[in-house]
Amino acid sequence: MKFPKEMKTYCPYCKHHTVHSVSLYKRGKERATSWGARRQAGRKRGYGGQKFPELVRTAKTTKKATLKLHCKDCNKELMRYGIRLRKAEIEP
Repeated sequence: MKFPKEMKTYCPYCKHHTVHSVSLYKRGKERATSWGARRQAGRKRGYGGQKFPELVRTAKTTKKATLKLHCKDCNKELMRYGIRLRKAEIEP
């Protein structure tokens, strides 16, 4: 699905509709030393292996794409909730 480079939508900071630039949200790199990663590594150590069954087959064929909207007036960013689609692209 193609999304426009700019769209006019409601800005909760300006409290009215303004022009927003659109980009696709991309998750940042996870920290290897975060508490959750250290905890999971500890659970995997030693005999017994994995605490929970590792996912072998995935049921979903698509991922949820989240839009990142950047207000041109107040320079604030907001997220538009993810929708399921095979491919998301921003059209020039």
